[in-house]
Amino acid sequence: MADTYNNPMKNNPKHTTSVEAETWVFDLDNTLYSGVHGLFDQIDARMQTYVSEFLGLAPDEARIVQKKYFREYGTTLRGMMSKHGMEAGPFLEYVHDIDVSLIPEDATLDSALQKIAGQKIIFTNASREHAERVLARLGVAHHFAGIFDIRDGGFVPKPDPAKYHELAKVFDFDPKKAIMVEDIARNLQPAKEMGMATLWVRTQTDCDVCQEEPTGNHVDYETDNLVSWLSKLA
Repeated sequence: MADTYNNPMKNNPKHTTSVEAETWVFDLDNTLYSGVHGLFDQIDARMQTYVSEFLGLAPDEARIVQKKYFREYGTTLRGMMSKHGMEAGPFLEYVHDIDVSLIPEDATLDSALQKIAGQKIIFTNASREHAERVLARLGVAHHFAGIFDIRDGGFVPKPDPAKYHELAKVFDFDPKKAIMVEDIARNLQPAKEMGMATLWVRTQTDCDVCQEEPTGNHVDYETDNLVSWLSKLA
């Protein structure tokens, strides 16, 4: 699918073009790298195993619980903590113990990020350790001013609006001069409500939530190729 530009962004005087954004807020998994590399598939499988062993369920039953909590709570982790009192640390360590070498170093992403002005931040429902490993593997860690991970959010994930306000406070930026880039469209709604411009990166995974079409007007831009989109701006 080619890059698309929706009218709300183009006609919004507050955001004449996203190249003028002072702050760029990027999701990590399936956003900065393509889902075709199967990194998130590893995480997904390890989540299923952990839930299965923690709750004493058969793998198929555990997967139903896993996906139910992901949809209802924003992350499987949050659901397991809320419903079963699970500790976050061991879960995060286990599910992110994956082979990140499946994703290649990305010189084109590095170049595109270099050319766009403004502060760049990672906003992820994963752990900081996982984000650091992925950014290092991609070869783009030096572009980012910081990471706001699931611990920083008190284990309350996107799309909880309070987390977006905390993010803006921690990194001291004006949402009306920022753009958020994300592969799950529903996670862009709180950003849009704060005044951010929004870019939805269509993912190439089996994640049903990730593939859901936005039902409101909270997506300004969309693309299936982040590097191409950024390069055109630069």
